[in-house]
Amino acid sequence: MASLWDDLETFANSPSSFSANSAERGTIKPKANFNAEEDAAAIKKAIDGFGTNEKVLIDILTQRSNAQRQLICKAYEKATGRTLEEDLKGDTDGHFEHLLVALITPPDVYDCHEVKRALKGPGTKNNILIEIFASRSNEQIKALLKAYLQETKKELGPKLKSELSGDYSKALLLLAQGNRDVSTAVNQQQAKQDAETLFAAGEKQKWGTDEWKFIDILCTRSIAQLRQTLVEYKNLSGKTLQQSIEGEMSGHLEDLLVAVVKCVKSVPIYFAELLNESMKGGGTDESTLNRIMVSRSEIDLLDIRAEFKKLYQRSLLSALSSETTGDHRECLKAICGGDD
Repeated sequence: MASLWDDLETFANSPSSFSANSAERGTIKPKANFNAEEDAAAIKKAIDGFGTNEKVLIDILTQRSNAQRQLICKAYEKATGRTLEEDLKGDTDGHFEHLLVALITPPDVYDCHEVKRALKGPGTKNNILIEIFASRSNEQIKALLKAYLQETKKELGPKLKSELSGDYSKALLLLAQGNRDVSTAVNQQQAKQDAETLFAAGEKQKWGTDEWKFIDILCTRSIAQLRQTLVEYKNLSGKTLQQSIEGEMSGHLEDLLVAVVKCVKSVPIYFAELLNESMKGGGTDESTLNRIMVSRSEIDLLDIRAEFKKLYQRSLLSALSSETTGDHRECLKAICGGDD
């Protein structure tokens, strides 16, 4: 799909999902005339009876905003003395259970739990760390850090440092501070200079690559500034920066910096690709599927759907229908919100 990422003309002035007004391009909107107590009672009834009424759970939890779901959780606990999370875990299982629990978790806490899961046990799940830290805004990263501190009484930085190594660790730690420049003004001269620095640090060097220059520029400059730098880089080197990174680097650092470049260009295309990856081939990667569908449902899932259709000539809804099963499928389809 490299060609898709080579067209730089269109994106330099297109809006960025990092600055998108939350909820405008989401598939899930707050419900009008919302009543948390009524919803909690309906969920209690769906869980308490003989066998669970999964349809009621799906209908309610996918048709309310996350903020409304938090109020349902409070009302549910007040009415039953138990948390909704406990009861969902006791009453559903597998990928469907994970999806419902994700829906009732606040976004910052959910990101925090995914990062903790990525760092747990033998072997780090770097794909999760790369996806989250390359695609989230400063505010989202700061909220994640705060949630991590509240849950573990520790800072996330040192934990990441102890689990990761080398230049990849440096790059991820920079992103994980949530301090990327947020200015929307573009300094043309700076963009030219950065492009020259990157060219000199990679393509132009006969031996090796100066990875730190790439990390410093790609992990700290504003999205608007980086978009211009990508255009300048292509003009200067004849290659896209993504092609240069893929040619000059390897391993997790390459994966991370390519993800950063993709998100600078288009977060929705980045996620459309990841969704396709998670569903193609032999098995489906349900945890990635759940994470993207839930975390983008109130941000830009409509845009992701549109890009998915353009890229793969089938709608996201039809892909979900054919690649997942049972209640898990029905719930994902409800989050997806419609056909394209």
